[in-house]
Amino acid sequence: MSVASLIRLLSLAAIWGGSFLFMRLSVGPLGPVWLIAIRVLLAAVFLTGVGIATRQTLQIKGFYKYFLILGLFNSAVPFVMFAFAAESLTASLLSILNAMSPLFAVIIMAVWSRRIPDIKTVCGLLLGVAGVGVLVGLDATHLSVREAIALLAGLVAALCYAIASVYARHAPRTPDPLSNAHGGMWASVVLIAPFVPVFAPSTAQLMTLTPVVVAGVVALGVVCSGIAYTIYFRLINDIGAAPALTVTFLIPVFGTLWGWLFLHEAVGLSTLIGGALVLWGTALVVGFDPRALFRAK
Repeated sequence: MSVASLIRLLSLAAIWGGSFLFMRLSVGPLGPVWLIAIRVLLAAVFLTGVGIATRQTLQIKGFYKYFLILGLFNSAVPFVMFAFAAESLTASLLSILNAMSPLFAVIIMAVWSRRIPDIKTVCGLLLGVAGVGVLVGLDATHLSVREAIALLAGLVAALCYAIASVYARHAPRTPDPLSNAHGGMWASVVLIAPFVPVFAPSTAQLMTLTPVVVAGVVALGVVCSGIAYTIYFRLINDIGAAPALTVTFLIPVFGTLWGWLFLHEAVGLSTLIGGALVLWGTALVVGFDPRALFRAK
């Protein structure tokens, strides 16, 4: 991996890790549904601009069903679930839960193919479960009902990402990378739109909007969705899909760092140990080798 690609990889991890910070900052005044509706709309408009600027045509014909399914599981549902969880959980915990998606993907593939995973994979899955157990705390009475539901929502979000990943990998036909993101975001806009009037924030909530909150919403849509996807596609083109996916292991590092630095979130021993177990388990499941970061394509 060249220095430029390594910088892009770290930048992408920092941006996606920052998405949990921005959700924590912005979800209060807008609520989960409105926050994510604005996020996906901004991302869709931004990616439309990228397509126009680069003279790339969005591949729509024959992909309507594909985009709707991808938009549902890759953006609409997981974004809303994480935004809901952000009302109760820390940015560090959210980013660690996000890293569970490769583990869920392996479970889905094992069920789908009706093949028993090997010992290494089983050990990875057990480590991931143990990591979540440490994050939650062995004594569940420490969790409030709302925090428990938020934790479940975060796990559902990670599961949705896994479903989207497996679906995109095994779909009969897939569009080009930009169309994948572009079409998926517009599909998310369509899917979330009916719920916007139902979950409108109260006047009191809107009165708490500040420039920081607005900046967080814009950052979520433009930076964490639009710009992040363009960096990700560039990485896939430069170093290949597998090395690019190593960003999964770096996101919790930045998610924890931003939460501690900007929100003054406490990072306890359970967070560090639980996060390490989740990442270790995920690394075993996907066969991640840290040396892959420095290998040529």
